[in-house]
Amino acid sequence: MNLLMEGRAMRATPDVIAIWNKFDDFPMETLTKAWYNELTMDSQQRSVDLMKLHREKYGTSGNCFDLAIWLIDEYRKNNLYSYAVLTPDSHVAVVVKNEEGNKYLCDLGDQWIEPILIEPNHEDYSEQFLPGFFPGAEVKLNYRTGNLLVTYRRPNGKVSRQEFDLTPIFDQELIVAGQKTQKKLWTPLVEKRLFMETEVTHWEFDNFTSFISSTEGKKMEEPLRKIEEWANRICIMSGISEEIVLTALKVYSKKSPHD
Repeated sequence: MNLLMEGRAMRATPDVIAIWNKFDDFPMETLTKAWYNELTMDSQQRSVDLMKLHREKYGTSGNCFDLAIWLIDEYRKNNLYSYAVLTPDSHVAVVVKNEEGNKYLCDLGDQWIEPILIEPNHEDYSEQFLPGFFPGAEVKLNYRTGNLLVTYRRPNGKVSRQEFDLTPIFDQELIVAGQKTQKKLWTPLVEKRLFMETEVTHWEFDNFTSFISSTEGKKMEEPLRKIEEWANRICIMSGISEEIVLTALKVYSKKSPHD
């Protein structure tokens, strides 16, 4: 079986994909928590209902914990068993079981293109580098008892790794961990998948630089000088209200001023 066929075989089944695709236009972003903390002086983990309200009004989504909590809620509403899993550095993703009982890793927080099979005994499971799951990179899985090592390989050959502890995180534990992240305001970050005709690329704003990653590599965007210009660019690329973005950037700038 060639790599393209192996990649297709590792794709999730329609029951899993149908829910995942509801989030295709959702960015991962750390702006909402800065805006919400400024608005309410409240660093609590938002409920799914409140996240939905904010998205309807302002186009916001949230960080990896917000997205994981929301995705789990959607899967469970559709009778698919799902739970959160963590990395040592507190990145969170979701594991979901399809109607046949097979597990898939779903990582909205890192803006994966789609879920991937993580059943090592499944006939379609592969530990080769595969395209089509992550924007601008191939991914390779290594399943170890209780852990999943994910290796990313970029077009320039750069390799990075991430390891998930596959122990299910209880819901209350997930909320507590998410709440801790709501209190931490390091630097502003927005990531967004761009669904193009030939591939899914990845746009990223990271502390007042922005770039697009694709199978052709990383392309830096023109730097901007004013915070208002950055707010406009982020609004255009992410769909988040420009007013919300500007408020959040000002909150971050108070912590680490942007020249």
